[in-house]
Amino acid sequence: MAIKKILISQETPMNVAPYEALKEKYGVQIDFMPFFLIEPLSSREFRAQRINVLDYTAIVFSARHMIDAFFRLCEELRVKVPETMKYFCTSEAVAMYLQKHIVFRKRKIFYGNGTPASVLEQIGTKHKGEKFLITTSDSSSNEALKGLFDAQKIDYSTAVFVKSVSQDLKGVDLSSYDMIVVYNPSDIKSLRENYPDFKPENTKFVTFGKQIVKAMEEAGLPIEIQAPTPEASSVAPVPWTCIWRITRTTNG
Repeated sequence: MAIKKILISQETPMNVAPYEALKEKYGVQIDFMPFFLIEPLSSREFRAQRINVLDYTAIVFSARHMIDAFFRLCEELRVKVPETMKYFCTSEAVAMYLQKHIVFRKRKIFYGNGTPASVLEQIGTKHKGEKFLITTSDSSSNEALKGLFDAQKIDYSTAVFVKSVSQDLKGVDLSSYDMIVVYNPSDIKSLRENYPDFKPENTKFVTFGKQIVKAMEEAGLPIEIQAPTPEASSVAPVPWTCIWRITRTTNG
């Protein structure tokens, strides 16, 4: 079966060049459709966790929407974040986004290279004595980072600041796609809420990340290609790899 139509469960990226290259090389149609949206928790939902931000001396952010949700909730709850608060971010892009809410000061903002281990490197021995609050979503608990913190006996707590809300997909004919690329357990939750009886038949699923594998198994959905792999270490090459593998198999 040739791959001619692909659905990617995300917003259209700013850099579409890899996908345009896919279209040109393989003559495929690629559509982007987020299966869910990220929304901040309400102050009532956050209070139910019994977390007091002022009990902590350092905050860990892994995404920009976490930053927006954090400062929005602090404002709603009338929590004045002290100037002494330190911020540890998974990447420079996330760290720079803090400028939307606070004055960027190197002595209190630190960032890694995108991996949990790099965040730990920024903490080192100098900041190991801080009391950390790790921001999470309702669909991702930052298990990798928590494992590293536990191993180093770092004092931390986690708190959910954002939640995933399923999109209305009922106008999307999923069975018309030869390939669907999914990234998050919330993608599968949304798919099942919209199409509880959906059976893939000729539709191939490509997954990215470890967390979604469990969600796929629980939903009874087969995985054609699972990334990252050595030849598909980032998101963009995944459709390339899948198309190559499937067409090679089907065309002999």
